[in-house]
Amino acid sequence: SLMSDLTFLGQESEDGKIYFVKIHAPWEVLITYAEVLNIKVPIKENDIPSTVENPLDCMLAPLRLPEKVMHPEPDYFTAPFSKDKQELYLINDESTFFSPSMRNRIVNYILTRCPYGTEEGKKKFGIKRLLNNGTYSAAYPLHDCQYWKKANDPNCDNERYTLYMEWARFLRFYKEQPLDLIRKYYGEKIGIYFAWLGFYTEMLFLAAVVGLICFLYGLFTMDENMSSKEICDPAIGGEIIMCPLCDRECEYWRLNTTCQSSEVSIWFSSHLSFLFILKTVTLFLEFWKRRQARLKYEWDLVDFEEEQQQLQLRPEYEAKCTQKKKNPVTQMEPYLPITSQAVRFCVSGTTVLFWVSLIIASMIAVIVYRLAVYAAFASLMENTQTLQPISGLLTPQLATSVTASCLNFVIIMILNFLYEKIAIWITDMEIPRTHMEYENRLTMKMFLFQFVNYYSSCFYVAFFKGKFVGYPGAYTYMFNRWRNEECDPAGCLIELTTQLTIVMAGKQIWGNIQEAIVPWICNWWGRRKARNNPENLYSRWEQDHDLQIFGALGLFYEYLEMVIQFGFITLFVASFPLAPLLALMNNILEIRVDSWKLTTQYRRPVAAKAHSIGVWQEILNGMAILSVVTNAFIVAFTSDMIPRLVYYYAYSENEDSPMSGYINNSLSVFQISDFPDRNKPKLNPENFVICRYRDYRYPPDHERKYLHTMQFWHILAAKLAFIIIMEHVVFIVKFFVAWMIPDVPADVKAKIKREKYLTQKILHEYELEKLKERLTPAVENAENYYCYDMII
Repeated sequence: SLMSDLTFLGQESEDGKIYFVKIHAPWEVLITYAEVLNIKVPIKENDIPSTVENPLDCMLAPLRLPEKVMHPEPDYFTAPFSKDKQELYLINDESTFFSPSMRNRIVNYILTRCPYGTEEGKKKFGIKRLLNNGTYSAAYPLHDCQYWKKANDPNCDNERYTLYMEWARFLRFYKEQPLDLIRKYYGEKIGIYFAWLGFYTEMLFLAAVVGLICFLYGLFTMDENMSSKEICDPAIGGEIIMCPLCDRECEYWRLNTTCQSSEVSIWFSSHLSFLFILKTVTLFLEFWKRRQARLKYEWDLVDFEEEQQQLQLRPEYEAKCTQKKKNPVTQMEPYLPITSQAVRFCVSGTTVLFWVSLIIASMIAVIVYRLAVYAAFASLMENTQTLQPISGLLTPQLATSVTASCLNFVIIMILNFLYEKIAIWITDMEIPRTHMEYENRLTMKMFLFQFVNYYSSCFYVAFFKGKFVGYPGAYTYMFNRWRNEECDPAGCLIELTTQLTIVMAGKQIWGNIQEAIVPWICNWWGRRKARNNPENLYSRWEQDHDLQIFGALGLFYEYLEMVIQFGFITLFVASFPLAPLLALMNNILEIRVDSWKLTTQYRRPVAAKAHSIGVWQEILNGMAILSVVTNAFIVAFTSDMIPRLVYYYAYSENEDSPMSGYINNSLSVFQISDFPDRNKPKLNPENFVICRYRDYRYPPDHERKYLHTMQFWHILAAKLAFIIIMEHVVFIVKFFVAWMIPDVPADVKAKIKREKYLTQKILHEYELEKLKERLTPAVENAENYYCYDMII
């Protein structure tokens, strides 16, 4: 039995309601399963010289942590453990030879596979099944001490205390992360997540600086912008009468009423900043591969094959699949019949499509809300005297956009909460074969859903709003009832910025509340009775039991949160250059919140190995490629950069001020008498004869009345040309940079080869010494009999 060699010790809790079973793995069990799990252990201290010191190290000294914290163990050459070669390894103390993370990983491996009975001829096994049926309420490794003070045992390493003091406090936000200590205490899988999060945050710093410079440039040059001047000028914008923005209820309005919103849009109008930021993203992805390769070497993961883990079947799969088939690698193993797989995948796919359709339906509902309430906001602001002082800034368009964005955010959060439960249920129903398959399937379902959920409203504002409105007298309608929305005369960019700010900032604030405040409140409530007990009656295992559960999918949600954020700062950065700055401020807090909750509010998770961030790397690469397309379309179709350039080079008539007259040129003329009754405003107190609208169409006195002008087709051709050229240039640069930067640094390649050579040499010398010891008695006996097979 897998359990036969483990040591058990039982003890009741102080209130007698819970019975704790403490498990200890003796030396023989550890060395047996260390060999089974192919765990690497030290054979010789590393004698490869460290990297040449950086001349800037003295400047970075305030950011450094003490050497003992950064590198809690010496660097060793390692080799897979073998019971037959124990004298080869540096075993100074059997009780500390295997780190706590290795020990809890070994014990968890045993517990997830130990049989405990049969039911209807089926073998029952695994601690997970016992947890699910309520036999046990929890199974977890222990923290080594309290996080706020050291343990009384002088032999305790107090790693939890060290992590809290040096890493998990917000006041240490400017310090580097002790990745080696995180890896030693929590395992490689959690260590690689924090390494990636820290590296991603460092990349954001450069992107945030560029975005902030672009924002400040727009802010300081706002007064020099000719278009904004013309809109705000009472003699120009004040004399341009615009057509009503809704049917019947809305009135004619003057262009200069949008003066303040047009000035604000200039703050975010440095559209080509996205080129630099997208190059930064490419460098981030490529340099992360190099950083990951260095961690693989330093953490002895070079020869770690996740494919070996893939061969380890999930206990749930083994329990639910009763039929057997021959596997060329593992011989006989359980399998799920193809018919059952097909049915499960059909149900799963249908469920996912239904929820994606539900998101699209909710987005359409928000669009209908925008169309339905615009007239109400316009009437309210026109007739309410208290709103008159801010009417220039809070226009009906902006009020509609802000309230719709808030409503959309609430719907996003509700759908997220519901879909998480559904995604886990349908993934469990599919019965994935391995843990890797389970995580990958759940990842793709959750990412697809959240991609549509978070980004659909932004895609609507960026690529659809204001594009299919028709023109006065021939407007287009949704469901033949609600007139499609128009963009502000300054463009839809400010509304896209508003949408991004509300959804992105709201998600980050809500995420931090969920991650930090909710676990703290739950733990505070759960420990309310124990706080009155003496410390000697409130044991360490009881204290850990009262903490929150991190769970097997704890890291999954952390990665998902950051990848969705990555999408906000890449897919729409052309419209919101401050997105990287918001993300940077959030991530500085995120690192400390994640470390704080993991160290203080959660039970210690079972250690797991991982040599990469897995499928998330491919998702990030895909989003980086998609971001080139989305930003090119935003610059071409959502911003007014291309129409401005066309006017500047082809239609401007003022050599001294080429952009003067652009606003008048970009607005077409409509004769009010041509309004059908459905569209015509109820009131026209000033008896206007014509009104203007945002389009390039011939005037009412032209023979091609209200048809598109040649300038429209010139602009459209310029937009398409810009998209094609920009995408090809960016893609060529992106793939050239990816080709130029090797995934593995040259010094790491050399160290890997050197370590393999020295390890093989040590093993060879060991085997040779053993062979000599075995042959010496044989040679002595052979000399006595004068029996020689060969003489050299």
